[in-house]
Amino acid sequence: MKMPLITFCLANVFSINVFALVPPGDDTTTKPDLYYLTNAQAIDSLVLLPPPPEVGSLAFLNDQAIYEKGRLQRGTRRGKEAMYDANLGGGGVASAFSSAFGSPITAKVTPELYKLLTNMIEDAGDLATRSAKEKYMRIRPFAFYGTNTCNTNQQNELTRNGSYPSGHSSIGWATALVLAEINPERQNEILRRGFELGQSRVICGYHWQSDVDAARIVGSAVVATLHTSPAFQQQLQKAKSEFARSHN
Repeated sequence: MKMPLITFCLANVFSINVFALVPPGDDTTTKPDLYYLTNAQAIDSLVLLPPPPEVGSLAFLNDQAIYEKGRLQRGTRRGKEAMYDANLGGGGVASAFSSAFGSPITAKVTPELYKLLTNMIEDAGDLATRSAKEKYMRIRPFAFYGTNTCNTNQQNELTRNGSYPSGHSSIGWATALVLAEINPERQNEILRRGFELGQSRVICGYHWQSDVDAARIVGSAVVATLHTSPAFQQQLQKAKSEFARSHN
């Protein structure tokens, strides 16, 4: 099966530049149902990304301005969507994309696609962001300002986790890229939804805009890397076949 050109190019670029020493932690060897990649195969976000903006810099002032704009949206319909977008566990990723995908993505209706998405969550969210998060330990907006987020379920937990880059946003963007490959007729809706998932993190106050922007680079990189994984490729083909059967 031919690899899409953009993915092929990204895979070759990233394989040269950003495979380095990712801090030890869970990977496919410890949790094969939640990862496709090993630590040694993972994108090193510390090498891939520049440092986050320093407090007082022009880039940080921009982060602060966008945070304030997002905070003012919390009482709106978009703000409520951001609150729901904070819950990506327990099938939340599949549910978040079902409408944009054009049909339900569930363990019962689309088991192969559901497995594909579930199994790549931590490759995109944890493994690909781990090194930069641990190095910079950037303070999150809600902690910086001493305020609550729009959805406080993970607020205490995430005070001990670095803000840069955003794991949720990387998951959202990586998922969007994979779903757009499976259902290209809905690619605009799918990619828009992936973009919105990242912006929801800013609206909620969990991340700065620069965290989210960096996460989209990481998400693209990890999808390129996943395409070099035989296990991912096999499951991707199963998901594509399942989708084709249901749309004949």
